[in-house]
Amino acid sequence: MSKFAVIETGGKQYKVCAGNKLKVEKLEVEAGASVTFDKVLLTAEGESVQIGAPYVSGATVEGKVVRQARDKKKIVFKYHSKTRQHKKKGHRQPFTEVEITRL
Repeated sequence: MSKFAVIETGGKQYKVCAGNKLKVEKLEVEAGASVTFDKVLLTAEGESVQIGAPYVSGATVEGKVVRQARDKKKIVFKYHSKTRQHKKKGHRQPFTEVEITRL
C-alpha cells in the first residue's frame, strides 16, 4: 500500500498522495511557488498509521502551486411562485490547484 496523508486547508479535509493534483480554497501564493501544509490529521504508510490529536506533530506535506483560477459558473436562482418574482445570479468560486510533491 502506498503512503498517503489527510490534510486540512480552507476548512476542508483532503486525502493526498505524492503526485496528486487537487483544487483547494484560494491560497495567496503565485503560480509556480511551493506551499507547505502543516495541518496534517493522519499519515499512513503500509501498516503504520499515525493519527493526530488534532494534528500529527512534526508532519508536513509539501506541494507546488500549478495555477490560480476560478471554477465553472454556478447559477443561483430564487423564485417566488405566487408573486412571480425571480432573481438569477451567477457565482464563480476562486481556487488554487496544487500538485503534491512530498509527504
